[in-house]
Amino acid sequence: MATAARVTLLALLLGLFLHADYVFDDQILSPKATETIQKIAQEMSARTGINGYVVTTTRTIGRGESLYAFLDHYKSNLSKPYVVLMFVPNSKRIGILVSDPSLKTYYDDGRVKEYAIRIIGSPDKNSLQSKYDVGVVQAFSELADEIAEHKGIVLEQTIKDEGSWVVKLVTWMVYIGSLLVFWVYFGRPLYKRIRYGKQDG
Repeated sequence: MATAARVTLLALLLGLFLHADYVFDDQILSPKATETIQKIAQEMSARTGINGYVVTTTRTIGRGESLYAFLDHYKSNLSKPYVVLMFVPNSKRIGILVSDPSLKTYYDDGRVKEYAIRIIGSPDKNSLQSKYDVGVVQAFSELADEIAEHKGIVLEQTIKDEGSWVVKLVTWMVYIGSLLVFWVYFGRPLYKRIRYGKQDG
């Protein structure tokens, strides 16, 4: 009887844990993106002891305003220790906020942000919604992976390999686009001048 009671209590606690909110979204991300982030954050919290959150907002936060000051609105819902990926598209700002400065040594700030910046800012025909979803999910996935790696853990819910592939694809698209522009406006005219100039001589 006691064993059954313990199992029931464990199930209830696990249920509460699995339904914890790790995403505070102001109608920017799709339900699928939110679900993916939730799964990554749950595993990250369970296995590393560090809570990861995503906060997005449609508000405009000026350059002089602190993201930490804005985060005060959510602090009652955050469990320490934590890292927060904050995305403010209307202000073109993305930041990583931590409950303790020592956590900054667990990840590469520039590398994590690059995942979001390259995807969201890519010159392709994907919808802005898709770019927000992919960019934020990939950046958070990279953040979780780097923190886990710092602790010698490999997470199963992250999508780092897929994210790396997406970032590389976007990078190659930018390179190819730049080469095409160079060829059309500079390379081709120069080639014609050289070719036809020699014939005229």
